[in-house]
Amino acid sequence: MTATATAAPMTADQAAWFSDTFERLVANVSAAVLGKSHVVRLTFTCLLSGGHMLLEDYPGTGKTSLARALAATVQASHSRIQFTPDLLPSDVTGVTIYDQATQKFAFHPGPIFASVVLADEINRASPKTQSALLEVMEEGRVTVDGEPHSVPQPFVVIATQNPVEQAGTYKLPEAQLDRFLMRTSLGYPDSDATVRILAGSAVKDRASTLSPVIAAAAVTEMANLASAVHVDPAILAYVTTIVEATRNAPEVALGSSVRGALALVRCSKVWAAAHGRHYVIPDDIKTLAEPVLAHRIILDAEAEFEGADPGAVIARIVSEVAPPTQRGAAGAS
Repeated sequence: MTATATAAPMTADQAAWFSDTFERLVANVSAAVLGKSHVVRLTFTCLLSGGHMLLEDYPGTGKTSLARALAATVQASHSRIQFTPDLLPSDVTGVTIYDQATQKFAFHPGPIFASVVLADEINRASPKTQSALLEVMEEGRVTVDGEPHSVPQPFVVIATQNPVEQAGTYKLPEAQLDRFLMRTSLGYPDSDATVRILAGSAVKDRASTLSPVIAAAAVTEMANLASAVHVDPAILAYVTTIVEATRNAPEVALGSSVRGALALVRCSKVWAAAHGRHYVIPDDIKTLAEPVLAHRIILDAEAEFEGADPGAVIARIVSEVAPPTQRGAAGAS
């Protein structure tokens, strides 16, 4: 069957089609990024929710392979930007240059004009360059000399940070962190996955061996379909309670904004459809709460000094907030 963008609620048949396609996408990328199917699922959820991913991870964990495998799977363009302290905003977005042959100014697009963009070590660039990237992420276009230039669709930025090295880095401000739909990490593979990686060491680039599963245009089609997943008012109240609890937690100096609640609902719709459901359940919210909300809270200085972790704080809040047991008054039958 084919999915179509519609204002009507998603049907069970559409949910089954979505789930089957989603699983094929995950399986394809997992052939290149071994042992990390959950992170691959989160990345596709981010893509289909129209957001961007922040990976905080050590070198050599497969971040580049993930971005390239994602692009190959959805038959989309891919670029990689290595952020350095001397990187200029125009090095990311592009620049207008005078062409003597035509005697006109011509726009030369930067590496941001790709569907899947890996922004490697984003915290090594100056705040000015970081802002240029984040502006494109938010607006979906670049304006140079008064001329707007739209980036390709679909469009997702996978930005990385090294959680250990801090020398010569510029920490992302909290307001800019909030622009990322999710934050997670790949981490080192387990023993079985490591053995499989070593056994296939003759293949230097697993991502280059992948065949596309769907065309890039189908990503937009799937995203439109996921937006029609039903979210019961009781689930919305559940999300609201969790987000409000982040503002009242004793370890937290600044809790999540409404943007965090919206992000959680958007992601939960895709997650539900990926599991063959045309409606969201509390377990969807529980699974996604940490990657969606943990980077949106600021811990109290004393709690942080004592070793408090944002992810652990979100996990505790989710465990303490009772999930709904009945549908809301306006719930669909």
